[in-house]
Amino acid sequence: MGIDKAKARRRAFRIPEARLFGIALLGGSLGSIAGMYVFRHKTRHWYFVLGMPAILILQVAILLLIESFWR
Repeated sequence: MGIDKAKARRRAFRIPEARLFGIALLGGSLGSIAGMYVFRHKTRHWYFVLGMPAILILQVAILLLIESFWR
């Protein structure tokens, strides 16, 4: 999020939103949420404000489900 914010300020080539969501899906959801608010980036887009926490909740649910199978 910080890199994309810096690129936005310089009007440089941006990181595609799909890639930002992909990073979150691969395990970076908590960092993406933190980056959104630390850098004040993408916080006006409802799909980021709702989507990133939804991905985090889904990842936590999957981890809890996997953990319950190991017991």
